[in-house]
Amino acid sequence: MTALQRLPHNKETVMNSASDIETLIRAQEDLRYAAILEGAYDTFANLSHPDLQYAHSNGVIDTVDSYLKKCREGFYVYHQVEHPIDSIRIEGSVALVFGEMNAQITSGGVPKTLRNKSLAVWVNDGDTWKFLAYQPTPIA
Repeated sequence: MTALQRLPHNKETVMNSASDIETLIRAQEDLRYAAILEGAYDTFANLSHPDLQYAHSNGVIDTVDSYLKKCREGFYVYHQVEHPIDSIRIEGSVALVFGEMNAQITSGGVPKTLRNKSLAVWVNDGDTWKFLAYQPTPIA
């Protein structure tokens, strides 16, 4: 069983507390990283808001479509990712995920080691939580 198969998918679930929402958001974060590692790009797309703004540590900004096109074409290849979460802050229909994204990737044919502080933003669209924005900052 792959990491992606072990994770719960975003079903319509009644969230009774901030703790329930935090648990769901943690699972969604695990699922989106597993999807990219395993090449399950449709899963990543389903988790993403149509207006996703995905920033990279070099300042490039992608939409969900442009990011996934680069992944599908092999521009971004993720070999290993760790994404420890420091905290999650829920503000109404927005969840802010503060943490890190440390990875071994190939970007444009060049192997890279990434070590970033990161902010992921999730928004509740009424039925589900969608991945809206991502911002990494390199750790010196």
